[in-house]
Parts: sequence; C-alpha cells; structure tokens
Amino acid sequence: MAIITGLCIFLTRNLRVENISKRQAIAELIVESANNLVRSNTGGTKFDKMIPFVAALFGTSIVSNLISLIGLRSPTADLSTEAAWALTVYVIIIANKIKAGGVIGFLKGFTQPIPVMTPFNILSDVATPISMACRHFGNILSGVVISGLIYASLTIASSAVLGLIPGVVGDFLSNIPIFAVGLPAIVGFYFDWFSSAMQAFIFTMLTIMYIANAAEG
Repeated sequence: MAIITGLCIFLTRNLRVENISKRQAIAELIVESANNLVRSNTGGTKFDKMIPFVAALFGTSIVSNLISLIGLRSPTADLSTEAAWALTVYVIIIANKIKAGGVIGFLKGFTQPIPVMTPFNILSDVATPISMACRHFGNILSGVVISGLIYASLTIASSAVLGLIPGVVGDFLSNIPIFAVGLPAIVGFYFDWFSSAMQAFIFTMLTIMYIANAAEG
C-alpha cells in the first residue's frame, strides 16, 4: 500500500493542461488504459463508475504479485488476500443484482429455469468468489513454491557436484551455489512477471464481467 500510495502522489504532482511532463503522461496513460479496459468490455460508458474500483483492484494485485522481485513475500501468496478481494466483488455483484431486479427478482433468479435447479443455482452463485480467490491464489503460490524448489535443488546439486573436486578448491566451491545462477531467473521471469501480470488481468476481467452481467439483471 505504501508503494501504491507513493506512486499515486508521485505521478499526480503538478498536473498541467499543456506541456505536460513525462510523469503526467504516464499517469494519463494509466487512466486511459483503465477507461478503455472497462468500456471495451461493457460496451460503452454505462459502467464508468466501476473504473476507479477496477483500477485500484488491478493496481493492488499487480504490485502484490510483483513485490516478490525485491525479495518480499507476495501478499497474494496468502489466500486471505484474494478472499478479501473476492468477497468485496461478490458484495458488489449481489448489490447490482438486487438493484436491477429487486429483492424478489434476485431470489426468483435462483429458481430459473425450473425450481428444481434452485440448490444448484445457489451453489453456483456461492462458488463465484471461491473460484475467483482460489484461481489467483493457486497460481501465485505455485510460482513461489516452484521457484523455491528449483533454487533449492540447484543449490544442492551444485554443492554435490563441485564437492567432488578434491582438496581445498572443492570445499570452497561446494559452498557457492554456482548452478543456481541463471536458471532461476529464467523461471522467475515467467512466474514473477508473465504469470503475475496475467493473474491480475484475469481477476480484473472477471470482476468487470460479473458486475456488468449482474447490473444487466
């Protein structure tokens, strides 16, 4: 949160209408990207009120995912983080459903297309926040675990192989994880960069679609 708050303060200082700075250009690019993301997936400006929430959600997710690059444990490797986000989204979904069709219409929706489907519709509705949270959490945690296992195994292999060198040289080299240099960085590029960005994007897209569909009744 400190990183996000600091970036917001830094990017929005001394805003101008003309002769804008590179810092302001970046801020405007972020705003335009958030606008386009929501509008292109909802078919217009009807859901512009969602933009600040969606932008905040994506920003928090991407920073939380990428913070592992500086040696900190990603907050999204803890299920409670995604669960909090998913529950917040779920409350908004329910609120929009009730706003669109009223309380009676919302409850009647569980009986569609036939009343016997009611238990399954309720289960499907409750599964929405659970699936959103677990999908994001599972992908981030798996990346943390796999990266750690690869680094640990290469460190052990390096110690075992270099320890075969006789004498003081072998003893010295066996304490240096030479094999662990390079490959973990390549694996980390996928898990720390690509996968992190994709999970933030997917979670945000699901949020937009679920809320938009709920508001349409």
